[in-house]
Amino acid sequence: MTIRVFIDGAVGTTGLEIRDRLIDRSDITLVTLPDALRKDAAARADALNAADAVVLCLPDDAARDAVAMVQNPTVRIVDASTAHRTADRWTYGFAELEPGRTTELASAKRISNPGCYPTGFLALVRPLVRAGLLPADRTVAVAATSGYSGGGKDMIAAFEDPAAKGATNTGYRLYALGLGHKHVREMQQHGGLARAPIFLPAVARSYRGMLVEVPLALDDLAPGTTAAHVRDALAEAYDGSRLVSLATELPAVLDIERTARTDRLELFAYDDPAAGQIRLIAALDNLGKGAAGAAVQNLNLACGLPETEGLRL
Repeated sequence: MTIRVFIDGAVGTTGLEIRDRLIDRSDITLVTLPDALRKDAAARADALNAADAVVLCLPDDAARDAVAMVQNPTVRIVDASTAHRTADRWTYGFAELEPGRTTELASAKRISNPGCYPTGFLALVRPLVRAGLLPADRTVAVAATSGYSGGGKDMIAAFEDPAAKGATNTGYRLYALGLGHKHVREMQQHGGLARAPIFLPAVARSYRGMLVEVPLALDDLAPGTTAAHVRDALAEAYDGSRLVSLATELPAVLDIERTARTDRLELFAYDDPAAGQIRLIAALDNLGKGAAGAAVQNLNLACGLPETEGLRL
């Protein structure tokens, strides 16, 4: 018996990436609609309710509307939008983030896929907060750079098509300069932080890939905390994971494409003992573990399938 999966929004960047990970699998049958019916409400409602599981790759409001269309209580939903990442009665779909989260996801009917930036940030910060090394009332800064595919079709066009609206030749761009990025609440809530992090996002002229950095001073951590304690906490948090790992060797240079075209998340902990400073870095593919890879992982768990089936390891 195969699992029937409907991707609502399958022609978008994330939807296409998810489809690529599912299309050749023998344990999954993709439910599709003809192009003429992709936006037909009745046809979508039928597909949503006939599937065993659905993945929503839609804008936030459209995702909420799609959830309201699902009347079949057996349908499992993985929402890749930001609509439900801090909502009650939704399970946050970062399987490695908390002890027991994999078990929760295996029985969940409503799963919110994490954002790409929060995935890197939380992977670095949450284990330290949970271990008591990083006090929850500290204000943490996070600087992150994404490949331009993270901005969707309009940003892809701006970087690739000279005739597109907003076309640019820039190699690097800072944005969300007003500090009000929609990922901040997600990072604060799931990080267990009392204060919102200072988020400094940027986009680079690279199609895919992401680096997320969290600089820390040992003086801002719990008394007596050393860089070794930080590394130990991160290593313990992801011990045994096939997707998330702490590097034991630290390269002199990290490229944004470090984990491009994979669904892995690699963590790095650099430190300067003399200065008492630590530079934590997460490398991931914004379309992999930051989007489609996480969605497929969550789908696998929710449907009782092998967790990493179809993923790019």
